[in-house]
Amino acid sequence: MLCWGYWSLGQPGISTNLRGIVAEPQVYGFISDRSVKEVACGGNHSVFLLEDGEVYTCGLNTKGQLGHEREGNKPEQIGALADQNIVHVACGAVFGWGMNNAGQLGLSDEEDRESPCHVKLLRTQKVVYISCGEEHTAVLTKSGGVFTFGAGSCGQLGHDSMNDEVNPRRVLELMGSEVTQIACGRQHTLAFVPSSGLIYAFGCGARGQLGTGHTCNVKCPSPVKGYWAAHSGQLSARADRFKYHIVKQIFSGGDQTFVLCSKYENSSPAVDFRTVNQAHYTSLINDETIAVWRQKLSEHSSANTVNGVVQILSSAACWNGSFLEKKIDEHFKTSPRIPGIDLNSTRVLFEKLMNSQHSMILEQILNSFESCLIPQLSSSPPDVEAMRIYLILPEFPLLQDSKYYITLTIPLAMAILRLDTNPSKVLDNWWSQVCPKYFMKLVNLYKGAVVYLLRGRKTFLIPVLFNNYITAALKLLEKLYKVNLKVKHVEYDTFYIPEISSLVDIQEDYLMWFLHQAGMKARPSIIQDAVTLCSYPFIFDAQAKTKMLQTDAELQMQVAVNGANLQNVFMLLTLEPLLARSPFLVLHVRRNNLVGDALRELSIHSDIDLKKPLKVIFDGEEAVDAGGVTKEFFLLLLKELLNPIYGMFTYYQDSNLLWFSDTCFVEHNWFHLIGITCGLAIYNSTVVDLHFPLALYKKLLNVKPGLEDLKELSPTEGRSLQELLDYPGEDIEETFCLNFTICRESYGVIEQKKLIPGGDKVTVCKDNRLVLALDCCRCCYLISLHF
Repeated sequence: MLCWGYWSLGQPGISTNLRGIVAEPQVYGFISDRSVKEVACGGNHSVFLLEDGEVYTCGLNTKGQLGHEREGNKPEQIGALADQNIVHVACGAVFGWGMNNAGQLGLSDEEDRESPCHVKLLRTQKVVYISCGEEHTAVLTKSGGVFTFGAGSCGQLGHDSMNDEVNPRRVLELMGSEVTQIACGRQHTLAFVPSSGLIYAFGCGARGQLGTGHTCNVKCPSPVKGYWAAHSGQLSARADRFKYHIVKQIFSGGDQTFVLCSKYENSSPAVDFRTVNQAHYTSLINDETIAVWRQKLSEHSSANTVNGVVQILSSAACWNGSFLEKKIDEHFKTSPRIPGIDLNSTRVLFEKLMNSQHSMILEQILNSFESCLIPQLSSSPPDVEAMRIYLILPEFPLLQDSKYYITLTIPLAMAILRLDTNPSKVLDNWWSQVCPKYFMKLVNLYKGAVVYLLRGRKTFLIPVLFNNYITAALKLLEKLYKVNLKVKHVEYDTFYIPEISSLVDIQEDYLMWFLHQAGMKARPSIIQDAVTLCSYPFIFDAQAKTKMLQTDAELQMQVAVNGANLQNVFMLLTLEPLLARSPFLVLHVRRNNLVGDALRELSIHSDIDLKKPLKVIFDGEEAVDAGGVTKEFFLLLLKELLNPIYGMFTYYQDSNLLWFSDTCFVEHNWFHLIGITCGLAIYNSTVVDLHFPLALYKKLLNVKPGLEDLKELSPTEGRSLQELLDYPGEDIEETFCLNFTICRESYGVIEQKKLIPGGDKVTVCKDNRLVLALDCCRCCYLISLHF
């Protein structure tokens, strides 16, 4: 890059302490080995956009216009714009910083900014071009609209007033016209409308810069005098066509205005600032660039060539801008809920790179990710557009390779977990929008990392490293699990890691977790900060959870027994042995009055007693309960409670399942007895045979049962409702002849129940059939519950 001019404040960036005028172009050393994409100059500062998306500034910094804290003739990077895909730079932008005395940054106030701030009010406007005056700004949208903000003392905002505007405001006088070019001078603004061939000007006209034929200020867009056209086709039928100037491009700066034109004979169409020129982009990573890099690396693998490739591959900004969703300008809608990225194109590119012919480039990508890109990911990205990298990286196939778990997969998890609260929520929202296949791959990736770490934990010479790595993998799985709870991308058992039962001593792990929860210190041989998998129960399958519950029961029993023994010692010391308590929960029952005795015995024991090991004594029998008597007790008690004579449950023959009956002949505390019995059985490691549907456990978790649950309990009724919902015809009333009632058999008597008030008079039709299905589920699963 060459530069020249007046540089007393360092704005050209020439690294020397001399001040004065540089009359001839000079090579600037600092950026000579970097590819500069675009340069913009203010009155006393300069901005440089590099090929890899980094932005550097130098010069005067009295108002924070450099975007960092340093001042001088050496360009410094604006760290706040790292990872952002910068397409265009100007001294004032959609990311604005510096002087804001008139609201020219569009940030709803007049406070100066020392670092780039996002102009959020322009987020949804699809801004494609920006032009800045001394204290005002104009932006052009893709639809041809113009917004202005900042100083308006000369009418340069075009709002028919001389007021300042701190928020972007559309120029209403230009609505209905499709503007393709804008340009700002010091205190005036130009706009070109190709459909009419008119150039509009407004603002300060004291030096004739508006071209309206006078030197007055204009506060509304006014046509510039002259014969203008956008292309020769507009003039083909005019006899005076040779008088016209075919506008190529408009320019403005200071108090001057320029129009680049062509003659009718050799005309070319006007430039459209809304057309995205790929040359203005930072380097994109696509098939074309991959082909170029492959050729360069194969022809000469010089240090400069390799460094150039590595710089781009290490740039999050280049990756963020390379896979934009082009369909209906979706990337313009990028927001905390819409990533604006085409993940399919990302996947296709990475798959091509896995081909052996791209091995050299793949090696550079791997090195760039490991050493630069992932370690340097910011915890506070400047904007949501800088967060696309977190969706792109998981598509890289080598993350799935266990060889790179430590260098790629785990560091990525750590980078995600480092994100501040708001960016972290944005990523959660984006994960909610991705396809289930992508989400499943992400879950399996970190499940594989957990298994890999558990299998190799003894190879880690520094235990802290193992703890950090496995904590990162588990916490990322936990983050994914919480997202899945809301959107149901995958089934809950997708998060299960079956290998845990064989790789981890669940009893010891649970004990560690229990001690940590109780605030107690573990034995010295165990690291205090050791990771406990019991903190992440969603990864446990049924086998692991059973072992964990058994461990918990044994622990609770031991605590209860120790408590009883301690109390007994105290009673002996106080000479009150009659108050001694048994370390067991002893139930005395008679076989001929099993339910009544069980109710009596359980009602006199406290919750602490229920945690003791259970012993059952049948009156008149001398058998010692070593476990067999307890199992017989549960079998007989539940068999008696499920007897149809009590009317507590309804048996469904189609499914061999039980559900609560809406006709009951016993007190409700019998249901409480069943609950205690089931709890005691599980607590004492006894299997009980209760054929309840999945809906019961959904109710315990406050999850509403649906039609699928009704199909499980009553397949015939469920299939009938499904046929009703799937029926394509309009003649539902005549075909099914249904109303909002259901029939139930109760001890040989058929009863009709209304699902809604007056349900026997409401006919089922196409519009209300879904309501009928929901009411049937509600009636079956809710009305009959007695707990």
